[in-house]
This record gives sequence, C-alpha cells and structure tokens, in this order.
Amino acid sequence: MPAYNREAICQFCNTKIIPPKKGFRSSANGNYICEDCVKLLGQALDVRGKSDGKAKAKKRNKKMTPREIKKELDKYIIDQDSAKISIAIAVYNHYKRMDIKSDVKLSKSNVLLIGPTGSGKTLLAQTVAKMLDVPFAIADCTSLTEAGYVGDDVETILTKLLRSADGSVEKAERGIIFLDEIDKIAKSGGSSGAAKDPAGEGVQQALLKLVEGTIANVPVNGGRRNPNEKYVQVNTENILFICGGAFPGLEEIINKRTAKDTSIGFGAKSISEALSQVETDDLVKYGLIPEIIGRLPVIVSLNELDEEAMVKILTEPKDCIVSQYKEFFKYEGVELEFEEDALREIARETIRRKTGARGLRAIMENILKDAMYNVPSEKNVEKCIVRQGGIVDVVEKCQTMVAACF
Repeated sequence: MPAYNREAICQFCNTKIIPPKKGFRSSANGNYICEDCVKLLGQALDVRGKSDGKAKAKKRNKKMTPREIKKELDKYIIDQDSAKISIAIAVYNHYKRMDIKSDVKLSKSNVLLIGPTGSGKTLLAQTVAKMLDVPFAIADCTSLTEAGYVGDDVETILTKLLRSADGSVEKAERGIIFLDEIDKIAKSGGSSGAAKDPAGEGVQQALLKLVEGTIANVPVNGGRRNPNEKYVQVNTENILFICGGAFPGLEEIINKRTAKDTSIGFGAKSISEALSQVETDDLVKYGLIPEIIGRLPVIVSLNELDEEAMVKILTEPKDCIVSQYKEFFKYEGVELEFEEDALREIARETIRRKTGARGLRAIMENILKDAMYNVPSEKNVEKCIVRQGGIVDVVEKCQTMVAACF
C-alpha cells in the first residue's frame, strides 16, 4: 500500500498531499492524513498526557488528613492512640501552614515526646517522615555542646538532614528532625553556680533560634575543626522539630505537685499516669529553660508498654519482629512457629529488663541463636516451634526432636 497518493486529500486540513510531503492512509476507510496533522495530533496527545500526569501527581501528593495519618501510624505502632492523634494533628497543621497565604504569622507546631525508653518515640517520628516522604534526620542531643567545647555544634544537626535530602537545600527545608535524648541537655542541678555546663543550658540556648526558625550556615561535611569547610545556608522556618526524651525522675516532680492539689495525697501514680499530667512548670523544674519549652507547644506523653502491648508489637505491626524472623527461616525452606505462651514470656522478660520494645529483638536473638546457626546446614528440617521456657523444637521431615533449651 503506498504511503501517499497524488490525488490524496487530508481529511483534517482538506489540503492535497503532494510529494515530497507525506500522507498516511487508513486501512479501515481509505481516508488520508498529512504529516503536518500527524505532528499536531502527536503534540496534542503529549500535552494531554503531561496534564494527566500532573493531575495524578497532584492526587498522589494530596495532604493526608489527621485521621488518615493516624490510621497509617496504626499499621506500624501499637497502642499510644493519644500520642498518635496529637502528632497527626501537629504534623498536619505544620505542613498546612506552608500553603496558607495570610498576613497572620502562623507558628510552628514543634513536638515534645515524653515517655519511657522503648515506648515508640523514635518510631513515631520515623514513620511520620516516611509516610510524608520528606527528608528525616535523627540527632543525639548528648553529643551537642556549646561553641568552644569538644563536641558537635547545633548547626551540624542540619548537616544530617541535608545528607538525607541528597544535598538539596529546598528539600531539607521541608524535612523533619528528631532530637533524641533532649532530657540529657537539662540544666545541671538548676543552679547558676560557677561550674560550666557545656552540654546543658548553653546547648538549649543555641537550639532556640534553630527550632523557632532561622537561616543557619550549615557545614556540608559536618564538624567544625576545618577552617576551610564549605557552608550552605538553610532556612529552618519550615523544618519540623520533634524532640524526645525519657525524662527519668520527672514523674516524681509531677507526683509532688499533684499530691499538693489533692486533699488526700497518698498512693504515687505510675510513670504513665504521672507523665500524662505533665505541665510546663514540671519541665522547668526538671532543667529545661522556659524559652525552649515555649518553642515546643505540642507536648505528648507516651504510655509505658504492658505485656499485652508487647505481644501485639511482636505479632501485629506491618513489619513486626515475628514476621521478620519467619522470613529468615522461610528463606531456608523452614517454617517458624511461636506458641502464645512463648510470646507472652518474651514480653514479660522485656518488661522485667526495662528495655522497652527495642529489647524484644535481643531476647528473640538469644532464643533463636542455635536454630539460626544450625538450620542452614540441615537439609531435612521442616519446622521450628518456639515454646515456653525458650525451648525451640526442631521438626524434621520424618520425626521431632528437641534441639535447644535456653
């Protein structure tokens, strides 16, 4: 079939298709279209495709509501409903304020998470950042010191965020920073004596502008010992700061205050009950300066995890520990099974050690150590069953035998 014909007329522009101009004929009805109209049609389809792509991208980037954020957090974090609701509202309002064009200055909703070790403070911050697909960095406050002392300057916190954003200042300026162990920079003894406190009040003072919003000179490679270090400017106004700390002993300050407020002051509250009643004055007495507390308007307390919560952490989250170890054994063609009593015993042991949820993996590693060492070398193992007392039964294809007891 010829590509064009001297008598051919384009059905779209009604012009003759005369060589060397090309024409294309439809096999269905014999109509012609010239190459100019083909190009125009291609451009129109390309523009439409791009606009559809933008519409889909816009739909994907639609901000999650607080309820949607909380629902997503439920997949990874057990219990702590009050904390999840508070942080969902704070995060939603923080990113919403960037889109609001108003003469009214909207302050940041920086968050302070207070809770025992292993209660999920870091996981909350990590999950929120992953969910929103923004750069995320964790900074340990214990390594921070005042300028002039051995340690890290507060500006080096932003270096980690910049690396997380692949060097993009624009991305970093919309990221999330988790300041861990913020209770470790409390003032020493609350006194203004002669002793210097390079890792205490001075660090809090240095953090003020950073947390509130300022343009900081950030060392690209971190550190402060190289005088020839390159710096970039980062505006922290739209960076969300989530601070976390266990604040050991804070419950005693709260109990003393609340005991005075009641007519009968006996029966000390549990740590979780006490922390749920925390007020700014309690944090000032603990050693945080009022200025830093004022820049952390959202104060959230997390509950101490009980046995039931620990068992749920082992089995229910999307990436729960039990599922992870099952995958390790599945790779070897072996099924891993946990009895309910064994899971509860692991939970009780973690609570006894006071290591929180992060201590579950250490106990699990100890229980499964021998099985993980021996199973890859055995070809006839079908199943491993973890029973109460840390006993791991190895089921072979033809028989069952007790492999380990620890």
